[in-house]
Amino acid sequence: MSALPSYAFGTARFQASDLLRGIVLLPRNAVLAFLVAYRAVISPLYGEVCRYYPSCSAYAVGAVQQHGAVWGTIQSAWRILRCNPWSKGGVDDVRPHAHFRYELTPQGFVVPPRKD
Repeated sequence: MSALPSYAFGTARFQASDLLRGIVLLPRNAVLAFLVAYRAVISPLYGEVCRYYPSCSAYAVGAVQQHGAVWGTIQSAWRILRCNPWSKGGVDDVRPHAHFRYELTPQGFVVPPRKD
């Protein structure tokens, strides 16, 4: 299992005052929780089989963080379809969202930006 790229982590902390502003991030963080569990339990069983760097599951984490639950999942599915024995492979990072306005926790979850 390859490590997540450095852009997938942050230093933000979720606080109780962020609860109402963070409701819109629930779908994104729910998908991220699934991906974190997948990377911890299932991904190590496969080993290094992905032709791309970062691995497909690490790419999915970055795509969902940057682009949200729906568009990030679509990008991840397209990446998985491209990862096949006939693919050349190589480095394929997630393109950062041009107007990404959230912060990331050390675990990779997305939280609203601090207003103070």
